[in-house]
Amino acid sequence: MKYTEAATRLFMATGTKFPRQVIWAMGLVKYASAKVNTELGLLSGDIGHAIMEASKEVMDGRFDDEVTVDVFQTGSGTGLNMNINEVIAERAGEISGKRIHPNDHVNLGQSSNDTVSTAIRIAAVHSSMLLLIPALNKLITSLGEKSSLFNTVIKAGRTHLRDALPITLGQELSGYLDAFSHDLKIIESTLDYVKELPIGGTAVGTGLNTHPEFQGRVIKEINEITSLDFKPANKFRGLKLLTDILNLSGALRATAIDLYRLGQDIRLMFSGPMTGLNEIDLPTQGEVAGSSIMPGKTNPVTVEATLLAVAQVVGLDHANQFASMLGEFELAMGVPLMGYNIVLQVHLLSEALSKFTNLVIDGMVPNTDRMRRYAESSPSLITVISPVIGYDKAAEIGRRLTHGLSIREALRELGYTDEQINEILNLEKLTKPGFPLSHES
Repeated sequence: MKYTEAATRLFMATGTKFPRQVIWAMGLVKYASAKVNTELGLLSGDIGHAIMEASKEVMDGRFDDEVTVDVFQTGSGTGLNMNINEVIAERAGEISGKRIHPNDHVNLGQSSNDTVSTAIRIAAVHSSMLLLIPALNKLITSLGEKSSLFNTVIKAGRTHLRDALPITLGQELSGYLDAFSHDLKIIESTLDYVKELPIGGTAVGTGLNTHPEFQGRVIKEINEITSLDFKPANKFRGLKLLTDILNLSGALRATAIDLYRLGQDIRLMFSGPMTGLNEIDLPTQGEVAGSSIMPGKTNPVTVEATLLAVAQVVGLDHANQFASMLGEFELAMGVPLMGYNIVLQVHLLSEALSKFTNLVIDGMVPNTDRMRRYAESSPSLITVISPVIGYDKAAEIGRRLTHGLSIREALRELGYTDEQINEILNLEKLTKPGFPLSHES
């Protein structure tokens, strides 16, 4: 493997290797290309079938250890393409007993410029459909169930981290349910764009040194294996621009940020138990010790791990912004890095969504009494009940709230019966549209 051996000296040596999904996609492109070239009579049957068989073995992961080039390499991904070509040529030679050349045979009708840019798009779509879409759907389903289940659980609303009007836990969760539902639609729409493959463009998009039918026929073979409905791209756009992948990265970033916001709210509600909000319990988080020095401490470990994954997804998106700007004229020069990043983003976000759903949202238990006490202690309620009990009494309640009483307790001290208090503090009415309290005449 002459090219690969020399390239490892010239590229970076960070130890950053291409993920399984990208290697699989490269094997798929080589398999489909060899099959089409054989059917078109451009490769002899014995050589073509040997390349196909070796390419399948690459897809299956048999030679992952031999894909040694660093991700930080030449910007077109030539290092990766030639590494794969040489692995397949050597193995195909063993299978056929013939001398098979990595360029003349394995790379026939192709260029690094169109094969690697095609493979990273396949890897991004395949990993998204396999991992991300199911994980996001699972969170959406769980949020829908919890939103309905907790729709009557009254809690204090908060704005600027200060007390505000009442809301239900279900209403809070419904906001995130809607956000993630929109995120899913955006990701699915963006994936349709990423499905456009520039294979067949060879070096600059013209398709020189490849058969005119090559692009369409190769994509047909890829679709027969993946059932993912890939389509031909404008080859000039697909070689010079990676903005379709950048759009997907941006959609992943937006989803990650929504997950971050949900995680922060969960952390605050779980804070305590004595000196924080303690509005919810997360029983699963007690399965590991929260502290190596404080026995019995429970921390929101899954939430925190999720926030770390989110930070990485957002950071990789920023790297993708830079990588997508690399290149001039006919070629993008951030191909290997964006291929690595987008697959890593999908895997990180998918894992975070899955664990967060299973261990946090599914296991959430509201502390309903504490939530209601907070809601009944909010100074914002004074404005609501003032027309009913009068300004002077409302002012007195406000003074008593500063001493730690709830509005219910303050009203009781002012002589109101529990029945009267329940009518005044009908918090359920305050969580719905309308004018719940009328002025006394």
